[in-house]
Amino acid sequence: MKNHSNPQVKPVGKKKKSSSIPSWLSRLAWGVAIFMVALMMYLLWQRSPVAQAALAAPQGAAAANLDSQTANPSAIPETLPVLQPAAGVDAIVRVTNPRTTIPSRPRSQPEKYTIQKGDSVFGIANQFKVKPESILWSNYSILNDDPHMISVGMELQIPPTDGIYYEWKENDTLDKVAANYKADEVSILEWPGNKLDITNPVVEPGTMIMIPGGSREFKQWVVPVAYAPKSGVTKGVVGPGGCEVSAGGPVGSGTFVWPAVQHFLSGNDYWSGHLAIDIAAGEGAPVYAADSGVVVYAGSIGGGYGNMVMVDHQNGYHTLYAHMSQVSVYCGQGVGQGQLLGLAGSTGNSTGAHLHFEVRYLGGFISPWFVLN
Repeated sequence: MKNHSNPQVKPVGKKKKSSSIPSWLSRLAWGVAIFMVALMMYLLWQRSPVAQAALAAPQGAAAANLDSQTANPSAIPETLPVLQPAAGVDAIVRVTNPRTTIPSRPRSQPEKYTIQKGDSVFGIANQFKVKPESILWSNYSILNDDPHMISVGMELQIPPTDGIYYEWKENDTLDKVAANYKADEVSILEWPGNKLDITNPVVEPGTMIMIPGGSREFKQWVVPVAYAPKSGVTKGVVGPGGCEVSAGGPVGSGTFVWPAVQHFLSGNDYWSGHLAIDIAAGEGAPVYAADSGVVVYAGSIGGGYGNMVMVDHQNGYHTLYAHMSQVSVYCGQGVGQGQLLGLAGSTGNSTGAHLHFEVRYLGGFISPWFVLN
């Protein structure tokens, strides 16, 4: 009988997994590790001072090549742009001046000035940057406070600053002189040009001393006016051109026109030492009445005015026109505003042709600028 028993079968079990890593993966890991170490070492080397110095300076052939390219621009490869010089820029070129400019300093000593044709005290004062009063006060012995007393060729002492250039007299003292001229005693003592010993300020009589800021009253030179009703002044006239005027005649409007063609000055302006304005007017230029009125003086007169015309406007105003070369009206004549009185000139104390023009109201002087249109 056949044996029908099942054949013996070997049990099938699970395969045992290998615990080893493939060789290619191991090699890759080692390569990456070596690369990272090398990279870190390279970066650390670049940060070292030795490496930075080596990289900064071109060496060998590279340096030689760089020098040759700098010396010969044509050797630069065509692929690089050629540096072109910048276009010229318009600018002011500063030229070196080997000379040294010495700054101007204030004067400490007076300066002599010779009067020229056309000069005036006001113009001289502007030129030397002092007040006209200072020139009159410092030259009292020859000008006697009258700005019209200057003449061509006269020599004036121009003070270095505003004040009085004073001649020291017997028995003068520092405090007395300062008080007389309303000045500061210390300013006189410390003025460099005076050269005084601060500890013992002895001044010999006849010595010229600068009194900075000093001042005094003016001796005013006033030409008398003739009497007329409503004039507001007393009777009195001096000189051959005057007359006593009776009542009547034109009366002024109270408004004034320029008495000359030109409307600007050529000499003294109105100030405390010159109570008038000097209007530009050449020799022979026409002189007109500034307002209607009656002529109360026409002719030559003393006091430096030369040939003069005075008009009483019979409303409290008088106008005076001096240094004329020709007088065309007579005393007692009525004139209208703008009527010809004569011709301008340079008679009397004058250094050049001009028109000296005064305005008086109730016997006192006022600035012509207040009334001229």
